[in-house]
Amino acid sequence: MSKLSLENVVAKVDELPSLPQIVVRVMELTEDPESTAFDIQELLSQDQNMTAQVLRMANSIYYGYSRRIATVTDAIILIGFNAVRSIVLAASVSKILKRELKGYVMDHGELWVHSQCAAVFARLLAKKTKFRSIELAYTATLLHDIGKLILNSYMDEAYQEVINAVNEEKITFDQAENRILGFSHAEAGGKVAEKWNLPADLVEAISYHHDPSRAEINPRLTSIVHISDAVTLQMGMGLGIDGMLYPLSQETVDLLGIENSDLENLMAEIVDLFIDKDIFN
Repeated sequence: MSKLSLENVVAKVDELPSLPQIVVRVMELTEDPESTAFDIQELLSQDQNMTAQVLRMANSIYYGYSRRIATVTDAIILIGFNAVRSIVLAASVSKILKRELKGYVMDHGELWVHSQCAAVFARLLAKKTKFRSIELAYTATLLHDIGKLILNSYMDEAYQEVINAVNEEKITFDQAENRILGFSHAEAGGKVAEKWNLPADLVEAISYHHDPSRAEINPRLTSIVHISDAVTLQMGMGLGIDGMLYPLSQETVDLLGIENSDLENLMAEIVDLFIDKDIFN
C-alpha cells in the first residue's frame, strides 16, 4: 500500500475529539499558584460524571489512603493538585482509549488497560528514580499509544505486510509501521499531543517512546515511558498484535540509574494494584 502523507495523518488527528473544556480548565487551574481546592471543586461540580470518576479513582488502592475520600476538596488535600489533574485527564481520555482496534488486534478496552497499567507503573518508576514530576510521567505514559487510534484503519489493511517486514527484515514493529505506512503510531501520537497543546517534553515522550535515544528535551521522561510500556507488555497487559515486538533499551535503564532487579521488584509490587478494578473504570 502507498505510504501516508503528513496531511493524511494530520487529517486523522483532526477526527479525534479535542480535550473537553472542563479538562483544559482543570489543567489551567492546577498550574495556577493562586488557585485553591475550592476553585477546582466548584469547577468539577458542574460535571457529576467527572466528579464521580475522580472520587472513584482517588479511593482506589492505587492511592492507598485508609480513610474514605468523600469530596473533590478532600481528594485535592490528600493527593494533591497534580494527581487530581492526572485523574481528570485519564477520565476524559478513557472513552477513546477503550475503542476496539482491529488493526492492532486489540479488543474493546484492551488499549485502555494497557495504557493505565503502564501509567501506574510509570508513577512507581518515577518515584523510585526521584523523577521531578511523578504525575507528568503518569500522563505521558497514559497517552503513549494514542497514535494507534490514528493508524488503526490503515493497520487493518496492512498489518500482514507489517508483520512480514518484522519477520523477514528483523526490524521492530514501529520501524515496520514506518516502512509500510509512512508513520509509526508513536509519531502519530505526537501529532495528537500537539493538537491537544500538551507540553513539548510530553509530545517528545509520546513520539519517541520506542526510540528513546532521540529524546533531547527530557530524556528521563521518555525513558520512563519506554520502560513502563515494555515492562507492562512483558506482564501481558494489552499485548495486541505488536506487544512482544519491541526491545527494551538497556540505555534507558542505565540512564535512570536503576538495575533490572529494580524493575522486577516494581513488577512484583504493582500486581496487587492491577487487581483493583477502580483504576480501569
